[in-house]
Amino acid sequence: MHDYVPVIGLEIHVQLGTKSKMFSRCSADCFGKEPNSVVCPVSLGLPGALPVPNKKAIQWAILIGMALNCKINTVSKFDRKHYFYPDLPKGYQISQYDEPFSYDGSYDLLRKDGSTKKIRIKRVHLEEDTGKLIHDGNDTLVDFNRTGVPLVEIVTEPDFDNSDDVKQFLEELQVIVRYLKVSDADMEKGSMRLEPNISVRKPGQVEIPNYKVEIKNINSFRFVKAAIDYEIKRHIELLGNREVPIQETRGYQEQKGITVSQRVKETAEDYRYFPEPDIPPFEFTQDFIHDIRKSMPELPNKKIARFQSMGVSPHNAYILTRDRSVADFYEEAAQRFPDQSAKIAMLIVQKSVPINQGIEEFCLRAVKILLPIETDLIILSQTIRDVIREHEEPVQSYKNGKESVLMFLVGQVMKAMQGKADAKTVKEELLKELKRPISSTSYN
Repeated sequence: MHDYVPVIGLEIHVQLGTKSKMFSRCSADCFGKEPNSVVCPVSLGLPGALPVPNKKAIQWAILIGMALNCKINTVSKFDRKHYFYPDLPKGYQISQYDEPFSYDGSYDLLRKDGSTKKIRIKRVHLEEDTGKLIHDGNDTLVDFNRTGVPLVEIVTEPDFDNSDDVKQFLEELQVIVRYLKVSDADMEKGSMRLEPNISVRKPGQVEIPNYKVEIKNINSFRFVKAAIDYEIKRHIELLGNREVPIQETRGYQEQKGITVSQRVKETAEDYRYFPEPDIPPFEFTQDFIHDIRKSMPELPNKKIARFQSMGVSPHNAYILTRDRSVADFYEEAAQRFPDQSAKIAMLIVQKSVPINQGIEEFCLRAVKILLPIETDLIILSQTIRDVIREHEEPVQSYKNGKESVLMFLVGQVMKAMQGKADAKTVKEELLKELKRPISSTSYN
């Protein structure tokens, strides 16, 4: 491993959550539906069916590009990408080639050791999804329901040199996509699919190796890390035997923890790209682009920085921002307790007070923890004596050395005080009362 440096780039496919498909009004809600029941002449590529682009999908694709600090092409177009595969009914895919909607972006990956790694984004383009092959024993069946669903492809430069950074980047990308509310990015449903491209080179070697291996359609962060680690080891073993790994597409078998060859990898020339003749090129106005940018929410990294400026620890700020709804809940709660922002964060992260019952219930329970309670010692003393009198057996157990009973008695006092007492004070006063000689204590 020390004799070689991994070179890893990523292709990430994200299905957009539009109501209709990319080039037709056919429903895009097809997950779990009966096979081949959510189709139309356009998605099936029937003769004479013409594509009409989905405006919302284009806006969302550009929004993802903006979130990754990409440049936006004011002139763009769709292209035909030709290849034969059973789940591609037209014999070509409508995609983008030389003029994608977004290009030349970057993302600053903040590693756990505090260092920052800049990941360059080569392009963010939009295309239509393919169908799905279902292998049933000796038969392979085709379900075209997914065909035509809007699919954004995010392509990075080969800037990764280890699987840990890859896994973290993909996890953070999923969070960003969910913040934008353009996709659920649910990998179990196939709405986010991961495809690493892997090669290795000698230390100090500047040029990119003349081969790469692509692993297709991984649906788990854990699996993508395992697949990369397996491939790196395989490449090094081949090179150690003076063999150059074949440029190919491979699949990852989770049960065995290995990759297997699927087909020799195509080049751009093999796809015979040319401009899609049924869809005119796009010319976007600055107003159109500005309106998309205005819809951009505050993204996780900016929230982290702002939460830290409020006194929240880096760890807690990171945890709070993994889910936009949790981050929004924290902000509303912090406004109710402006001087307790860090403690509110701690209550949510440690789940000391649940948030699933709403903001009002959260605040009612949080206030008892955050704000000191002035305890009426006269009322407390009488309550303690009442509890001791009503629970003679636990009291005797405590006096006989069973100290675990103490917290039961504290709980009984707190219950009787209806929350109008500080737990620490209750424990201190209860201990004083229990230590008194029996002769000097009247419980009747």
